[in-house]
Amino acid sequence: MPDPIYVKEAFARIADRYVMTNHVLSMGMDVWWRKVVTGRIKRLNPAKLLDVASGTGDLALSVQVAMPQTKVIATDFCAEMLELASSRGVRQTLVADALELPFPDGEFDVVTVAFGLRNMGDYERALKEMRRVLKAGGSLFILDFSLPKGVLCVPYRFYLHYILPKLAGLLTKQKDAYEYLGGSIEQFPSGAAMIALLEKTGFGEATAKPMTFGVVSVYEAVREG
Repeated sequence: MPDPIYVKEAFARIADRYVMTNHVLSMGMDVWWRKVVTGRIKRLNPAKLLDVASGTGDLALSVQVAMPQTKVIATDFCAEMLELASSRGVRQTLVADALELPFPDGEFDVVTVAFGLRNMGDYERALKEMRRVLKAGGSLFILDFSLPKGVLCVPYRFYLHYILPKLAGLLTKQKDAYEYLGGSIEQFPSGAAMIALLEKTGFGEATAKPMTFGVVSVYEAVREG
């Protein structure tokens, strides 16, 4: 699992170029991925939503625009990222570690984490903490990278390990901040492995939806009990 201290320092260094770099590296698909998640959340009409590891607030902003009636709270352990989220219009932000969320049990109708769980030092502990702050019957949404299957797997891995770090380095002037990315995606549980982890940590009705040939996946699960 990634070293949280290294990850925090890396994100602080690239915060001001993070949004632009993501758009370039994903060829703009990251906007669509978040719209898909937002659409799935909208049908639930949540009163209160927590966006964990919100970073510069892309998903939180998407939810705010689509559901102005929903109270959205964005948390991240990197203050520099949250400063940008606030400047971009996220109404409520709070610096907080996802492994020790400063909220009472059952506080939220929906919890989201987009491209953040993979960077945490303990996936199981983080999921249990997200479950704790969800109401019974509340929904968790995870959006993160996965690996495509079939003929695309080999060329994608080449891009992931050799092209992406160099391109990201040119855009951010911080090549090392992206060198860990390929390894973190390789090690991150996806598909059936993520479903099993969600069930192990107290979630039910878990589903996995690969998008863009499996480059990313969105997971939805419900807190049981």
